[in-house]
Amino acid sequence: MHILGGVETYQAITTRRSIGKTTPDRPPRAEIEMLLEAAVAAPNHHLTEPWRFIVLTGEALDSFGDAWARGTERQGKGPEGIREKAHRAPVIIVLVGAPKTHLPKVVEVEEHHALGAALQNILLAAHDRGLAAMVRTGPAVDLEEVRRYLGLGENELVVGFVYVGFPPPGYDRKTPKRKSAAEVTEWRGWTT
Repeated sequence: MHILGGVETYQAITTRRSIGKTTPDRPPRAEIEMLLEAAVAAPNHHLTEPWRFIVLTGEALDSFGDAWARGTERQGKGPEGIREKAHRAPVIIVLVGAPKTHLPKVVEVEEHHALGAALQNILLAAHDRGLAAMVRTGPAVDLEEVRRYLGLGENELVVGFVYVGFPPPGYDRKTPKRKSAAEVTEWRGWTT
């Protein structure tokens, strides 16, 4: 059996859960760096590395919340509670996608698969390290004000905001009800 930082790999995959509640304590920078190293180890066709990361904490969360609130207000919606959403965890890792579709042989969908793999690696590494992590997207990913605050290029996109912190003491997230693999699998050419 393969071991991933003390947790069996298969067990880590099947027991990982999104944890949206965190304590206000910020994980050490070294822990976040480990999550980022896990992300860049994701498979990507032609080694295009179609990602970059922006790590927000402290006052940067205030600025992110302000940009998000301004964008929401510009859309004619009330900004109430928006700034607080930026503080649901003490750290936000912004996974920025930069598909390299201008290169020969690069297929755009493969770039998105690589970004999804990087995202999953962050979540699995957080789980392995005992951290709470949850991916959020929503309208903020497309708001001009948020894009400007993050300094995104024209061809870049926010793949997800990964909220990271420590889970509250005794926190236990129940296993969600999912279909089994048998319910969604068709076997062809398999004799037994």
